[in-house]
Formats: sequence, C-alpha cells, structure tokens
Amino acid sequence: MSRQEDIAIAVKNVRKIYKLYDKPQDRVKDALGLGSRKKYKLHYALNGVSMNIYRGETVGIIGTNGSGKSTILKIITGVLNPTEGEVEVDGRISALLELGAGFNQEYNGIENVYLNGTMMGFSEKEIAARLPAILEFADIGDYVYQPVKTYSSGMFVRLAFAVAINIEPEILIVDEALSVGDVFFQAKCYHKFEEFKEMGKTIVFVSHDLSSISKYCDRVFLLNKGDLLGEGRPREMIDAYKRVLVGQYEVEEDGRDDLLEDEEIRAAAGGVNPELLEYGTRQAQIVEYYLTDDRGVKTTAVIKGTEFTVHMKVQFSDMLPAPIFAFSVKNVQGTEITGTNSMIERAFLEPVRAGQVKEVTFTQKMSLQGGEYLLSLGVTGYNGDRFEVYHRLYDTLNITVVSDKNTVGFYDMGSRVTVKDAEPDGADNVVAFARKA
Repeated sequence: MSRQEDIAIAVKNVRKIYKLYDKPQDRVKDALGLGSRKKYKLHYALNGVSMNIYRGETVGIIGTNGSGKSTILKIITGVLNPTEGEVEVDGRISALLELGAGFNQEYNGIENVYLNGTMMGFSEKEIAARLPAILEFADIGDYVYQPVKTYSSGMFVRLAFAVAINIEPEILIVDEALSVGDVFFQAKCYHKFEEFKEMGKTIVFVSHDLSSISKYCDRVFLLNKGDLLGEGRPREMIDAYKRVLVGQYEVEEDGRDDLLEDEEIRAAAGGVNPELLEYGTRQAQIVEYYLTDDRGVKTTAVIKGTEFTVHMKVQFSDMLPAPIFAFSVKNVQGTEITGTNSMIERAFLEPVRAGQVKEVTFTQKMSLQGGEYLLSLGVTGYNGDRFEVYHRLYDTLNITVVSDKNTVGFYDMGSRVTVKDAEPDGADNVVAFARKA
C-alpha cells in the first residue's frame, strides 16, 4: 500500500472564519442586511491548514490557547463545518472532544451509554455486548444508575472515555479530556493508548501536557493563531512551541525572518504567578527573573536530561557584607524537592555596595520527573550572627518538565542497566552450597 493510500485523515487547506461583532445588535443588523457599513471583523480560527495523518500513527496537536487546536478536531469529527477547504476521513471515528458532549444530563450512565452507542451506529445488542467492558473501565460503581447531572467531572470523563474506547474505533480523537481524571485513571487511559497503537489504530489528541505529547506521539503538529507552523518529531515541535511561548519563533515570509510577538501569549505562557508571596527588608530586591533552556531561549518548559538556567537580577539599596542568592523547587503539593544557594556552592562570598546590580545564574541538569513544579527565589544574608531575609519570592514561576521516561520518586538517578547471562560456574556453586546446607 502506498503512503497516499495509507492516509486516515486528510485535511486540505481548511479555513474557519468567524465574524466578531462589537455589539449584539450589530449581529442582528448584519443578518437582516441593514446598513451599508461593515459591523464586524473577521477572525481566522484556522487559516489554510493542511495535514495528513496516517493509519496507525499517534499524532499530537499543540499550541497556545486560541491557536485552533480544538477547532481542527471539531472539523475532523464533523462537529463544525469548515468555511473553506475539506476534510477526508477513512475509518470509524470515536471522539472525546468536550466533557459530556453527547450525554443527556437527565439520563443515567447506562442510558447514556446506549444513547451514545446508538448515535455511533451500533444496535442495542452490540451495545449490550460491550457494556461490561465499558462499566469495568469507567469504574464508577452504582453511580451508573444515577442521572449524569449528579456526576463529578471525574466520573463524567471516566464514563465518556470508557464509551469512546470500547466501541472499537479505527480512529480515536481526544481533546484535553484526560486532564480531568485522577492520575490512576490517566495512567489507565494511556495504557489503552499503547494497546491501540499495537493494534494499528490511529490516535489524534490535543494536550497541554507536553510530557504525554513527547512520550506517546509519533508526530506533532504545531498551531499558532490559526496557522500551521510546522510538523515533525515531538521533541523538535515542543522546542519550537517553547520559542512561540516567548515570542522567539522565527517564521520565514517573503525571504525574511519575523518574530511572532504577542503580549497576551507572553503574559499567559510566561508561567509567572500573579499571586506570589513576597517579603523581606528590601535592602536587596530581585527585579527580574526567568529561565532559559540549553539553547539560551527563555522558557518555562524544560526537557528532562537537558541543562537549564535560573536567572535573577538583584538591585541593592544598602551596603551588605555577603548576600546569599538562592532558589528552590517545590512540587504542586508544596513539598520542597531541591534547591541550592551561592553560599553552599561557594560561588559568591563578597560584600556589595548600595546601588550595585548583580546578575545571578544557576545552571544545572534537569533530573526531575516529568510534571509541574514551582520555583522560589531569595536573597538573604547575615548581619553579625543574625540571619536576614532581604527579598524572598515564593512560587514565582511555574516549571513544566517534559519527559518521555519517568522513574519512581521525585527525580531520575540516571541509572545504567545491564542484563546478561549468569556464569554457569556461579550457578553450580550456588546449587552445591544449597545441598551441603
């Protein structure tokens, strides 16, 4: 079979355009053809996007909020129609796009299983045959007999995902739904992804979880503000996405390089906590702070196993005998994982003058497991025997660690594993010793 014949989903030059009105009455006037002046502006949710997704692939779609990720999935599944272009799908699709989409809030869980199965083209007998597997996977107990309007968001997504994966789809479409379930349910779902991959099924999913994108995807598409910026291996596209987040993604247009600049994206993706806790005497003040990756690019996403640098700029209003610069990292539950300071590292033990500004960097290899973490910063010191905090910023930045291999615990020891056949003599000696004993 040729590569062309092996296409499961073909998206051809798709545009989705919305009219944005300033006032509701402008929409009504436009619909009635009243007035000659245009009362709207056009918003391109998708702008000429083309992509081929092949049978048996697991494909991820990433991008900032408002980039068109969910829109492209809705067009692929037929929930939305494109303004221009076309989509061709070869295979039975099962989609999990929005929490509880297609569920009747008044029906109980089992009634909704039959409702969804019927909408997908199954007979009542076929649904009944699949019902035990669906209920086992959902694992919500007697709640299946209660109206779904009484469900928690976790129960909702469990049942919806259980239905989606147990109707034997050839193509599975998932949009962020897995972020709702608990960690054990997510692990079960990703295990199902692995089973689907082995069975040669096609999976397309949108996620902000870059570790899952890195681990499970064969290929990744990167969208930004309705444009397809690129496609390629997960690591390459995640790296490009990180540059988009800080407005440093270079795009070639008419023979020149431009920078994608968007202050809203910069603010939303910068990972800065607007409600951080800060205190201190302010004899020294941290006036700037950020992270860079191993290429020197500002980011809040770091690939496990690579080097990254914590930067801070500190301004001094008083003469201080020997300020100490520090950083620490917590998990989202608040457990302090790691950290260091310039005194421990014996990197700086000097006095500073009032008015001086110091640029401080900590460079290290990222060994933490994939996940979300919080960075805290501080400048402290000793006045005689008294310890003083000049400026401390708690939980100031969010760090996303991207990993395709997570070991047990907080960090990866980087173990090297060897497995080889045991020496026959050693085995014989063990048996002889056992008989003697």
